[in-house]
Amino acid sequence: MATHLITDPDELTDPTHITVTVATKKIKLIRADPLGPEGVTLKCVYSKLKELWKSNTTYIKYPIPMQPITDECFEMINGWDWDQTGSGNDLTPNLIRTGGWATKNASGVSQEEWGGIVTLGSLGSADQVYYQQSSGASGGVDVVNLGAVNQAVKIYGDASHGNFDYRSYFKIFTREYQKTYGVATLTDIGVSTMTYQVYRFPLANAADSVKITHNDAYVDANAPYTGMTLTWSASAVQRDIGGTMRNFHVIVDGNQGTAEQIYEFVQRSLRKATDIDAGSGTKIGKITNEALQFVGDTLKTRLDSTGGIFIDDYQVADVNRLVFVDDTGTERTFPYVAALTIQFGDNLKNDANAKYWIYFTAVPSGDYGDTDAILVQDANASAMTGDVGGLSSKQHSFDYDGNSQGGRTPGTEAPITAVAIGLGTAQFVKATATVVKSIANSVSLVAPLERNYANPA
Repeated sequence: MATHLITDPDELTDPTHITVTVATKKIKLIRADPLGPEGVTLKCVYSKLKELWKSNTTYIKYPIPMQPITDECFEMINGWDWDQTGSGNDLTPNLIRTGGWATKNASGVSQEEWGGIVTLGSLGSADQVYYQQSSGASGGVDVVNLGAVNQAVKIYGDASHGNFDYRSYFKIFTREYQKTYGVATLTDIGVSTMTYQVYRFPLANAADSVKITHNDAYVDANAPYTGMTLTWSASAVQRDIGGTMRNFHVIVDGNQGTAEQIYEFVQRSLRKATDIDAGSGTKIGKITNEALQFVGDTLKTRLDSTGGIFIDDYQVADVNRLVFVDDTGTERTFPYVAALTIQFGDNLKNDANAKYWIYFTAVPSGDYGDTDAILVQDANASAMTGDVGGLSSKQHSFDYDGNSQGGRTPGTEAPITAVAIGLGTAQFVKATATVVKSIANSVSLVAPLERNYANPA
């Protein structure tokens, strides 16, 4: 017979599946077909003990071990307790399903209390759920069985039974590779203090394979992920968004990764059992709050318990699909930022002295070709100019909705003139283009080969 969840006391036999030791007043459950890792309901165990007390001439000489409060809530009484030797599914409490109980002393005071933890929602059969029983805990505790949860967890022990009280805190997680993350707390089920009964937590996950495409080993060992960081700050960190300084307490350094790569790095970090805070604090990844979420192709930060989250050093092309939640819980976005890619021909690329400039072709206060020509500024107010540096292309951001240089009307198309010059291999070159509300703007600078430049020095 295959093992399965036992609900019928007729499927349990003494001593194959359940043993009663009257000398120590201990009850032990034993795994043997059909009792396997699927376990047995607490109500079924109680029913079996009643049958044994009725039929066994030795057991009936002792007061019965259990007292029901409800179908899912029981008390161990008259000095009886579970045998708590062994581990995993060989530990009797770990085989008990859909039930919570208290072990009471002769005065009816709890010595131990166990809550029944059940999850509601879709989880994979191989998913490892884990839980945290205090906010100061350094890491999570794995549920014994994989997949959906139905397990008793000890929530209280008096001075002689562990000396702890976790009845006011419980947080349960599912975080799997290529799946969305899930978490549930006592607040989510409207409970402030647990007792020895069953609690059902909404916990589910779903496929996240579209945004997660690299495995943990790859993310841990390759750029740009290896240069990314997460930093929690004790004081507010300000960032300029659309000309207004906003406060944040968590900074993600994206190390010029795409939105998807930044998301992969953060999700990977949140499954680590080590400190992921690049600052002076300590944040154990697997119990740290989620930081990011994709809504379609838009990457949004979340409000952390410490404050808002901002992303630094992202790719310019992604700026229009990033949403930042600040310390007030308000979503903030940049004014639309266009992207401009400058393509360099081989003669500029191969000229160690090559340099480029991007001017407005015509604005009210100056046109290219006269002394009032205005260099275009990027979204960070830096002039679009620099050394070619042997590159085939360079990308700049442009504050399409906010740039008003030279009297330009923000939010309108911007005609530009790009120029470049080298010395040894590249002649002067000029090209024009128009920056529109897009991240696909480009201009090509293909300089003629320089055949006549001579520098006697």
